[in-house]
Parts: sequence; C-alpha cells; structure tokens
Amino acid sequence: MTTLLALDTATEACSVAVLHDGRCLSDYQVIPRLHAQRLLPMIQHLLSEAGLSLSQLDGIAFGRGPGAFTGVRIAIGVVQGLAFALQRPVLPVSNLAALAQRAWREQGATQVASAIDARMDEVYWGCYRLEQGEMRACQEEAVLPPEAVRLPMGEASEWFAAGTGWGSHAARLPQVPRQQADLLPHALDILQLARFAWQRGEALPAEQAQPVYLRDNVATPKQASAG
Repeated sequence: MTTLLALDTATEACSVAVLHDGRCLSDYQVIPRLHAQRLLPMIQHLLSEAGLSLSQLDGIAFGRGPGAFTGVRIAIGVVQGLAFALQRPVLPVSNLAALAQRAWREQGATQVASAIDARMDEVYWGCYRLEQGEMRACQEEAVLPPEAVRLPMGEASEWFAAGTGWGSHAARLPQVPRQQADLLPHALDILQLARFAWQRGEALPAEQAQPVYLRDNVATPKQASAG
C-alpha cells in the first residue's frame, strides 16, 4: 500500500495529512503567520499518531500555490528538505484544485469556481469539474482583476463558489447562488488529488518541488525590478 504525506501552508490555514494502509489522518489549523513554527511539529505529531516514521513515506505531496508568497515558500522549503533527505519523489498540487476538492468533499459540489484573494485588487482563479472522484481543471488557472474572470459555458446556478476571493470581491465576480467564502485549502484534499497523480505516475524528483504563483512579478521579483 502507498504511504503519502501531504502538507499545505499557502493560505491562513496550516494542514498536514497522511495516507497509510488505506487510512487517512489529518491535522488542520487556521494559524496565520505561525506556519513556520508549527508545520514540522504537526508533521511529527501526525506521523507518530499514524505509527509511521519518515522513512516509510513513499512520496510527499504539497500545495504548490497559488497563495501567499511566504506561505508557499514555507511548504516548498520543508518538502524539498524532506524529499532530498529521504530520496523520495514529490507531488505538487494546485491550491485552487484543492479548494474545489474540499467543496466536493464537504458540500457535494461537482462544479466549483475557486477564487483566492491575491491582494493587489486581483484573485487567483480556477474552475473545476468532478470526474471519477477528482476535481479537474476546465480552464487555465490565472490571476485576474475580479471583473475579468469568466465561468465556463453553462448556467451560473450550476457552479459552487469557494474561497476567500468570493468574500473580498463577491460583488465584482460572477453571481453564483451557492458559495462558501471562508473555505481554505486542506491537506486532506491535497492528499486525495495526489493519490490520483501517484496512480498516473506523475510523481516528480525532489528538485522539481517548485512553487506556482501565477503572478510573474511576484514569482520573479529580480527580473521584474530590473525591467
């Protein structure tokens, strides 16, 4: 049986989850600005609860962004450190997709428009449909002003709105009747999406544990400032 660890620090939530012998355990805490202090102890406690050592892991999944710059970097640093030390592969998972997966797990939503507040009067945006238990993107993820986002073809009533972008910019986004603006990504859903990726053989070497910011001038500040 595959044993996977998943972690996420891309938003105000800090969470970890582990899959072992077909059973999932998780720890989820909303602790803004405390991720760096709490993440490793949370991992150690969860593995202890599962009766596992780090050496028993087959792979490590993580929320690759988009999200808060510092938060995403914390996850990348921990994942790379563990993956290099253990010589294990990594499974990057979109935080927008994880939001959609959580909306299905908790609300039964099968079409989800995920929006995370990106600051600078923009949102991180992605739309997903459920296919065989997995939320899959039906358009490219992007960072956009709220007025610029578009739902895929179909009735707005068919969509469930998830994420902090709907709380900050609801009046400027498409009108969707069902929404949960306080929903944050959860490592349990990153773990689930990582299981699908693992089964497809999409695990990557440790050096490819890289963040996705969507906003180029945040991802590459040196080049931006030089221009």
